[in-house]
Amino acid sequence: MSVFINFIIGLIAAIVGVIPPGLLNMSAAKISMREGRRKGLLFSFGVCITVLIQTYIALIFARYLDRHPEIIDVLQKVALGVFVSITIYFFFIANSIRKEPLKEVNNSKSHRVFSGIFLAALNLLPIPYWVYISITFSSFGWFKFTPIELWAAVLASSLGTFIVLAIYVWFFKNKDSEKKPKINMNYIIGLVTAIISVITFIKILNDM
Repeated sequence: MSVFINFIIGLIAAIVGVIPPGLLNMSAAKISMREGRRKGLLFSFGVCITVLIQTYIALIFARYLDRHPEIIDVLQKVALGVFVSITIYFFFIANSIRKEPLKEVNNSKSHRVFSGIFLAALNLLPIPYWVYISITFSSFGWFKFTPIELWAAVLASSLGTFIVLAIYVWFFKNKDSEKKPKINMNYIIGLVTAIISVITFIKILNDM
């Protein structure tokens, strides 16, 4: 039963974490529009390989922290500062930075897989995200760190990520979709980190 619960938590957490429009899912959508759905899915597969590795690293680290609660108290305060800084950045600074369009270099199938792996590797947010998720659910007794349960969550995170990216690949079917109003991802990320900051702040107050 605990394996199933870990799998469900991993799947839902992955979907929630990836579903807001961001660099990876919008890149998958653009590749699908310009080069076809197959290339978009290959890119998504590459992303999921990196996500699997990142989630495993995060959960191993979270397991260590779960056994040393005194470290968690310190990290909570550090995390609060980090999340507040990220919130300020995405609300007030990121929109003023001019983004240059990405240049296509190679359209081969293998290139799309490796570009997915590389681009996902540049995004380190999944590591603290999964540490936070796993420790939070573990504190309620819902998440287990034994090897089988841990791998269930790791595989679920990769599967959940692929499901969301596949939806983006199939939803954005043609280049006309680029003409639709664009969602400001900076504000979405800022809102998410602001909510996490409030939750973390309340948790620190309750622990005092």
